[in-house]
Amino acid sequence: MEVQIQESVVGRPQVKVQFQLGSETYSVSGNKGILSEQLVSVKEESMAILKDFITKHNVPNDVPDEPVEDSSEDDGEILEKPQVKSKKTKLT
Repeated sequence: MEVQIQESVVGRPQVKVQFQLGSETYSVSGNKGILSEQLVSVKEESMAILKDFITKHNVPNDVPDEPVEDSSEDDGEILEKPQVKSKKTKLT
């Protein structure tokens, strides 16, 4: 197997990504370093954009002012199931 390494032209990115989230379009490109560094840079920037998008668009419509409390009277008790012994049949 033969490996060829090409030097990138300075200022010309080898990695360019354009993606659409909903109606918004984003472009990311790796501008410096070797190809692997550009890939890492593009991944980090894309993940930051995705995180911001999710944070911005994942807000629930109805947020109660106070947390909803369960009105059960058995809040402090943990119910346990009694263990039932299984009967084994004896083959003769």
